[in-house]
Amino acid sequence: MSDSNFGPPPGNFNDDDSGPPRRGDAERLAPTRRPLVTALVIAAALLVVIAIAAQFWTEVLWYQSVGFTGVFTTQLVTKVVLGLIGGLVTAAMVWSSIHFAYRSRPIYAPSPDTQAMEHYRQLVEPMRRTATVAAPLAVGLFAGLSAATQWDTFLLWRNSNPFGTKDPEFGLDIGFFVFDLPWINFVIAFLTMTLVIGFITAAFTHYLYGGIVAGSKMRSTQAARVHLSVIAAGLVLVRAVAFWVDRYNLATAQSTKITGIQYTQAHADIPTKGILAVAAVMCAIMFLTTIWTRSWRLPLVGVAVLAVIVVAVGGIYPALVQSLKVRPSEKNLELEYIQRNIDATRAAYGVDGIQVASYDTKTVAQPNALRSDADTIPGIRLIDPNIVSPTFKQLQASKGYYQFADVLDVDRYQIDGKPQDTVIAARELDLSGVPEGQRNWLNDHTVYTHGYGVVAAKGNTRESDGSPDFLESQIGTQGALGKYEPRIYFGESSPEYSIVGGNKQEFDYPDPKGTGQISYTYAGNGGVPLDGLKRLAYAVKYREINFLLSDAVTNDSRILDHRTPRERVQRVAPWLTLDGNAYPAVVNGRVLWILDGYTTSSDYPYSESTTLDQATEDAVTSTRNSVRAVQGGQVNYVRNSVKATVDAYDGTVTLYQWDQQDPVLKAWMSIFPGTVKPLSDISGDLMSHLRYPEDLFKVQRDLLQRYHDTNAGSFYGGNNFWRVPDDPTQAEALPQPPYYLSLAMPGQGKPAFSLTSTFMPTGDRNVLSGFLAVDGDAGSQTGKKSPSYGSMRLLDMGGGTVSGPGQVYNEMRSSAVSSKDPQLPTTLAQYIGTTNSNGNAVIFGNQLTLPVGGGLLYVQPIYSQARSQSGSYPRLVAVAVAFGSKIAWASSLDLALNDLFGGSSGAPAGDNGTTPVPTPTPGSTATPTPNPSATGQPAPSGASSAALTQALKDAESAYAEGEAALKRGDFTAYGQAQTKLKDALKRAVDASPQSVPTTKP
Repeated sequence: MSDSNFGPPPGNFNDDDSGPPRRGDAERLAPTRRPLVTALVIAAALLVVIAIAAQFWTEVLWYQSVGFTGVFTTQLVTKVVLGLIGGLVTAAMVWSSIHFAYRSRPIYAPSPDTQAMEHYRQLVEPMRRTATVAAPLAVGLFAGLSAATQWDTFLLWRNSNPFGTKDPEFGLDIGFFVFDLPWINFVIAFLTMTLVIGFITAAFTHYLYGGIVAGSKMRSTQAARVHLSVIAAGLVLVRAVAFWVDRYNLATAQSTKITGIQYTQAHADIPTKGILAVAAVMCAIMFLTTIWTRSWRLPLVGVAVLAVIVVAVGGIYPALVQSLKVRPSEKNLELEYIQRNIDATRAAYGVDGIQVASYDTKTVAQPNALRSDADTIPGIRLIDPNIVSPTFKQLQASKGYYQFADVLDVDRYQIDGKPQDTVIAARELDLSGVPEGQRNWLNDHTVYTHGYGVVAAKGNTRESDGSPDFLESQIGTQGALGKYEPRIYFGESSPEYSIVGGNKQEFDYPDPKGTGQISYTYAGNGGVPLDGLKRLAYAVKYREINFLLSDAVTNDSRILDHRTPRERVQRVAPWLTLDGNAYPAVVNGRVLWILDGYTTSSDYPYSESTTLDQATEDAVTSTRNSVRAVQGGQVNYVRNSVKATVDAYDGTVTLYQWDQQDPVLKAWMSIFPGTVKPLSDISGDLMSHLRYPEDLFKVQRDLLQRYHDTNAGSFYGGNNFWRVPDDPTQAEALPQPPYYLSLAMPGQGKPAFSLTSTFMPTGDRNVLSGFLAVDGDAGSQTGKKSPSYGSMRLLDMGGGTVSGPGQVYNEMRSSAVSSKDPQLPTTLAQYIGTTNSNGNAVIFGNQLTLPVGGGLLYVQPIYSQARSQSGSYPRLVAVAVAFGSKIAWASSLDLALNDLFGGSSGAPAGDNGTTPVPTPTPGSTATPTPNPSATGQPAPSGASSAALTQALKDAESAYAEGEAALKRGDFTAYGQAQTKLKDALKRAVDASPQSVPTTKP
């Protein structure tokens, strides 16, 4: 047959397929190039790289600006090294599994058993080389990221310190469990994961290329058997180590009753885990025998035997011990282990040194019962920091663009040489208060840049109109706190970032003359200079072109960002768990934010675990924004190891070593040398404002609900467990917060600035069973904290005969006892009903409990606030007190206590002479006419009468001016009127005959 018989097909007679392809054919066959798509992909990649580079560079600049570059580099290097090692180990395992399985694939003629995989091999072959590299890299990337997250575990292991205490079961130092064991557990888990992935990858590759054939009978090549056996042997060896190490993990294992080793674990689990470890080693050896036996028989036998041992010895035997031996005699057998748990828990949470005393409470209020507590009574705080924030806002904010935290802080200052409990807050910037028409990038970030000053009021007195008695108040003036730098560039409500300096005029504060504003140019060293390419980097970071276009940004400008105290401390000390509240203090002429830092662990053996956010949640954290529960997960070891400060003007972050014995802090100080200053560097002025942290106290009282009982026998029964009472002033069932106040506990020589809380028995009984106080006064000596600081005292009231907070609160609200105060001649229930019906709201403040007079004294300040009036705020109008079953109330604490204790309490409270006027109803014209009988003074006579009359007229005039200013929203004029009113009332008191002061016995 000739070739002419095979002509071209019909329709193609003019085509010449035998010649070279024409240009048009090549253009049709070649893939279309799309330069625009390529350019867009490259541009997108460049933008991503630039964004990452800008973010990285600005991070470095920020850490340089605060002097903590070592923290950033140490974290970065450790994460990179761990990520590379973890990623390379996993990638090497996956690559070697693929490579060896492919290289050792069998070559033989196709058969029915292998034909089924031939199709898949053909599909995989074109991408085999790529997959051999890409698959290990992808798996290694994820493994490396997982390893990098363990940077802190690795660093603690490398820098571990002994605790100096051995655990009772193994005789090992506690540091082994806290520092070494977590890293060992991670390494075991990581190697297990890597070997499992390697085994699966090897088995799949051998199966794909015929090394393993799953036909009527499973067959494998010798190379596949050896390869898989070696990996399996390594995996079983790792599990053998895991069985052995699990013995130590039992020391932190949680059960339904306690944490740690119990009888069954000590006598069954620990021995059996040792047996399992030996059995696993033998099983690994059996896997290796396939190299010589060329059979899976011994490995399969080994796996079967190991599985039987795991089930029988590791599972059934401990269950039999628990059910047949422990359960019938559980109390006697578990007492030793319960005691271990009690001792370890109390040590881990720092309550092992608590002083416990029985307190037989008196329930009858006798005259002069408070005579022996004369130093404590003046320290009773009447101003509630959880309520008076709107009062501070209305009286001291001056303009709408200033704000105060919704929960103020309690501190103490030396006023006229005497310690004075104060309620204090920083006047911070509130951009939402800037008029809408003035909101733009320039104003938000370059004009309105900072707040101004602090406002402080006495904690135990108030003005005659019920407002706080301010020590530090008006903008532009210096009060009792002395001269200080008032500008708040770094605070809890600061804008995300501000651009300052460079001879740019910022808004400082309103001109007191009402003619405009006072301007200011930032002169501090805080923030990062915006010279050179830094402006471009920040423009990319914040996606804001104005960094490059605005003439307000120059090479002399500085950017302030990451400005809240919590964020700044957390960034420079990522190893700290921070308290939920930063509080301001005037220290050495600067406003400092003070924040408590905790070192924590979840690996302290035998110690009970607690969840920080649950333990620190109470009525304040649940209803306010500025104070929040600690976010730290589950822990079983806590120390207040660091006191941190943030300068409100330049943002300087300083960390001070507070707990000099904490091994965890010592480890972190070795990891980040030079970042934590010694205790000796704390100045005396700063020391006087350091206090016992509230969140640590809440965690400790949460544990003390059970662990106040140190007897293992009664602890087992749980009959002596307590609970923290709910806050009676809240509609929801929320734990009552602890309270700061100056207090002398029974047996304590003099009052100390303390943090207090109460306990009730579990169940429905609303009575008190315990009272807890901790000395929170750090002293005022440079580099030396007070020896009594942190001393915890617990009063155990036994079965409880004193009414609980909820019962007292309800009895006060429904009290039919009339006040003996001439200004409040009604019962408290009538007063509440009348006030609420007149368009006002009665607000009950913090319910304070004090162990005085041989019993428990309840003190509850009462506020009133108009519901409908614009600009209204809470005013302290009365104080209710209770002792035993008796209740009294009056317009001052002095009068209420005298009434409660039969006419004379025996101790002046110090708030007499500041009796507030009755709460005015809408439309009323009540004036603050002081009542001589209400102050305990006789009526004036003689020459003082004229001066008193004039002073009262001036007071009436000043009050009218204040009310008029309040109605038109002129708070500056209102503040001036209040000053006049205060002066007039002082003159009225001076013109009155003085009562004889009560003297101490």
